[in-house]
Amino acid sequence: MITEKITRGARPLILITNDDGINARGIKSLAEYLMPLGDVVVVAPDGARSGQSAAITVKEPLRMAMVENREGYRAYKTTGTPVDCIKLALNVLFADRPDLIVSGINHGSNSGVSVIYSGTMGAVFEGIVQGVPSIGFSLCSFDSDADFSICRNVVQELCLRAIEKGMPDNMGLNVNIPAVECLEGVKVCRAARGRWTAEYDSRIDPMGRPYYWLTGYFDNAEPDATDTDEYVMSHNYASVVPVTPDRSLSEIDPRIVEWMAL
Repeated sequence: MITEKITRGARPLILITNDDGINARGIKSLAEYLMPLGDVVVVAPDGARSGQSAAITVKEPLRMAMVENREGYRAYKTTGTPVDCIKLALNVLFADRPDLIVSGINHGSNSGVSVIYSGTMGAVFEGIVQGVPSIGFSLCSFDSDADFSICRNVVQELCLRAIEKGMPDNMGLNVNIPAVECLEGVKVCRAARGRWTAEYDSRIDPMGRPYYWLTGYFDNAEPDATDTDEYVMSHNYASVVPVTPDRSLSEIDPRIVEWMAL
């Protein structure tokens, strides 16, 4: 039972979560990079929750336990999803609103349409809905021992700006960083259009029963476009895509009016 809620001190209050679990190297690196900027509170799933998008737990109780508490840093694990972690933190742990919500650093890319499946970005969308500046970071490597140091400067620079300047209403950032030795820089861009194909590998288990393993690859529908995250990363830049939880078109497309004969 939480008896004393977290309040903002002299330094900014930063809430961190992820979808790879509290023991993932990415979230440990993220906390390390952000501790110079403020007081860090980690609330993360107790295990991997990749592909959970904006899922919430509604039919079973959630558990939360502190795993570390030291000056400027607290960490909690939960049985929930990344969005559960944000909701629990804001409703149960925090007396004050955090200055920033950061999700990641994800093991693997969240570029293109992957954003709609990502538990990392689900937490970001929840943060935006709650009115807190929110950023998701991903390193384009699925290696559990990946070197996240290439992310340090990008994380610190973008998060410092978000703390000092805030962010536009109803907007967050999806940041993808290529796993290269040296970045050329950072570019704001849009998500590449495309789809995942050949998604399931058919296999037979030892009992002779068929099963299916999620695999697939991203088929970029516009490989020659120079203003997309896929293009930017292929040229060794970190991509920054502004995102919003409102997926409706900002203006009514006249084609849909014609289609509906209105």
